[in-house]
Amino acid sequence: MSSDVRGQVPVKKGSWFRRLFSFLGPAYLVSIGYMDPGNWATSIEGGAKFGYALLWIILMSNLMALVLQTLSARLGIVTGFDLAQGCRREYPKSVNLFLWVLAEIAIAATDLAEVIGTIIGLNLLFGMPLLWGAAITAFDTFLLLAILRLGVRRMEAFIVMLVATIGGCFVIEIFFAEPSWRGIASGFIPHIDSSSLYIAIGIIGATVMPHNLYLHSSLVQSRKISKTFSARLAACKFNLIDTTIALNAAFFVNASILVMAAAVFFSRGIEVTEIQQAHELLAPILGNKIAPIAFAIALLAAGQSSTLTGTLSGQIVMEGFLNIRLRPWLRRLLTRSMALIPAVIVIALYGNEGIYEMLILSQVVLSLQLPFAIIPLIHFTSDKNKMGQFASKLWLKIVAWTIAAIIIALNLKLVFDELTGWLSDEPLWVWFSTIPVTVLLLAGLSYITYRSFSRTSTNWVEADRKTFAIESIASEIRPVKYRHIGVALEHSDGDAEIISAAVSVISMAKQQSVSLTLIHVVETPGALVLGSESDSLHSREDEEYLESLAAEIEERDILVDISISQGNPAEEIIKVVGELNIDFMVFGAHGHQGLGDIVFGETSSRVRHEVDIPVLTVQLSAPKMEPPQKS
Repeated sequence: MSSDVRGQVPVKKGSWFRRLFSFLGPAYLVSIGYMDPGNWATSIEGGAKFGYALLWIILMSNLMALVLQTLSARLGIVTGFDLAQGCRREYPKSVNLFLWVLAEIAIAATDLAEVIGTIIGLNLLFGMPLLWGAAITAFDTFLLLAILRLGVRRMEAFIVMLVATIGGCFVIEIFFAEPSWRGIASGFIPHIDSSSLYIAIGIIGATVMPHNLYLHSSLVQSRKISKTFSARLAACKFNLIDTTIALNAAFFVNASILVMAAAVFFSRGIEVTEIQQAHELLAPILGNKIAPIAFAIALLAAGQSSTLTGTLSGQIVMEGFLNIRLRPWLRRLLTRSMALIPAVIVIALYGNEGIYEMLILSQVVLSLQLPFAIIPLIHFTSDKNKMGQFASKLWLKIVAWTIAAIIIALNLKLVFDELTGWLSDEPLWVWFSTIPVTVLLLAGLSYITYRSFSRTSTNWVEADRKTFAIESIASEIRPVKYRHIGVALEHSDGDAEIISAAVSVISMAKQQSVSLTLIHVVETPGALVLGSESDSLHSREDEEYLESLAAEIEERDILVDISISQGNPAEEIIKVVGELNIDFMVFGAHGHQGLGDIVFGETSSRVRHEVDIPVLTVQLSAPKMEPPQKS
């Protein structure tokens, strides 16, 4: 993360919700990338051609994104480095330069999609010519830079407002479209055929964005997080919640686009392949003017919000890979120029049709770069030398690599099909210039994949054994839930302190289902000789005493039982612990030492050594004076 933003947002103390609120934000900036115009294009085409059948693909791709973005956030929180900085520390200079070039191309492609979305949104909303829209997108750079200067929290609030705008617009769309809820439910049942495979690949390819992985690993560092294991563990948990909420919002938008297209176009047999075409048909089909306006506003909001995240990604990638930091306005100007120049040329030459083809091409470029971000991410988060106790467990590694394999395979097929169609009518020299680039990409992909499975690992930070030992211990610290607490009583004033300690254990653990058993062992001479066969006035008084105490404790909504036995206290208590499955024991002690232990016994010490459960010994106060008797 840029040094002027790192640790800028303090993490609040207090209630769980107060702490959670401190971490909410970064994932919303990331989620915008999952709602960009590239997603709109694939979702509209999928819904118009195949109805609700591909909803499960959107859900699956969202779950994949959730896993990858969670790993990205964890990398930034645990190591203090974003994905680009990690690559610079892990790979040789030549490989880093190669990865940086690919990342910059991907960011330019992302910005291109966002520029196109803004241009189309302005055209649909105000009837503005495409070239005029392109000019305005050049000036909105300065507006976004002004937002960046307001600080991280205000920028996040601005993005949340835009996300809410997009979501609100699609609530309106769904209301007017009147979709089939049964059809929506059936769309989540996995099924696919050869005719819908291509669109399904496009949906997945447009969902997981490579720049989001760089971005998220950096944005999470804007929180001021302590370096302790417990603080980082809490940060990882809260960021998982943040990511889940934000990506579910993105899922809602993408699913809404597909549902709208299915309800409006597929149900009427209308095939739609362009965003402008979808907008033009909404008013005459639905019979109102609100739906197309909401559609255009949502598209414009998606384009503008995505532009902001593209700016941040560009700065993060350049600073991370090359350790070069440009002024934000210069970095933004470079990124926007790389997107605007080709967009203006295509608009001037080919108009609407050309700009849609360019939108699809931007998704192909993103697909090409995606594996080069996913593989290092999984590699780094699986490495214990880098992540310590936070390294991915075996099940998570299997899930992550499975997702990577699916995404890479589907994206490679998408890229191959697109390039084959594009090059089919091109001269031979174009083929010869494309093949070396393809070979270079495959070689780079093979290298970083090999490094992921080889035993060679670079330590980004010198960590001593002491650090790993502390992390290992800290990772094992967790609340223990006790179900059955035994309380050894003496039938004396000190019993109040012993019971209070047991009740405090329940209160601190905030457990309602835990139960107490009040235990007393009668050790009169008769009880020591006859054991359970002994029956005396003393035994009956002790039993009545326990029953009365149990009734008092029950009034506090605590489950309680009693156990009274005769004989040697230590032996009887050990037997009761085993028979009743007690998992926590509370004793009282008067602090006897030396001869006192011999005279008064060593019950708690013997029990503590012979049972395998925690034993709490309560230091009892001096006996209270008996109240004076009335004459």
